[in-house]
Amino acid sequence: MRLYNIPASITLAQGILESASGNGRLSVEANNHFGIKCHEWIGAKIYHDDDEKQECFRKYKDAKYSFRDHSLFLAERKRYAKLFKLKKEDYRGWARGLKAAGYATDKKYPHKLISLIERYNLDEFDKEVLGVKYEKFETYNEANASTYTVSKGDTLYSISRKFNMTVKELQNINGLNNTTISIGQELIVKPSQN
Repeated sequence: MRLYNIPASITLAQGILESASGNGRLSVEANNHFGIKCHEWIGAKIYHDDDEKQECFRKYKDAKYSFRDHSLFLAERKRYAKLFKLKKEDYRGWARGLKAAGYATDKKYPHKLISLIERYNLDEFDKEVLGVKYEKFETYNEANASTYTVSKGDTLYSISRKFNMTVKELQNINGLNNTTISIGQELIVKPSQN
């Protein structure tokens, strides 16, 4: 994002979508997470059925080179120039713009990218790179907080609904980096009402 001015969320969502979450043949066998074809490529190659049988795709030693080439592909082509005028945090505009510029033929491509970004909170990577400070829901301390003990079947989402909070608020006040919780775990849910 810093080098090429492409939202990190867009790059990550495209990588997830194009590589079947890193499980596609090209990503597993060739570290090619974006289906980048050979064209004038003189490096290692892999052949794979795509639009046509046994098309030539680039094979990388390391996935980071696939990410670099994907960024260069967007940054160096005129048809994507309008995208670079958008705000870096405007992943929705980028998703729609990629489709409009001809990156994908799938009519649902923008929706798929936006859905991945929102499902996995990939826009948090944009904020981190842009230096946006995270604000906690509130400052809690043990003296004025209520707690909840996680029971079988609980999820952060179900707990957040019980206490009229968002999942992000629960994560912030409990210092959680993801949505994994365990039975018997104590969570701060809200300050006690005095």
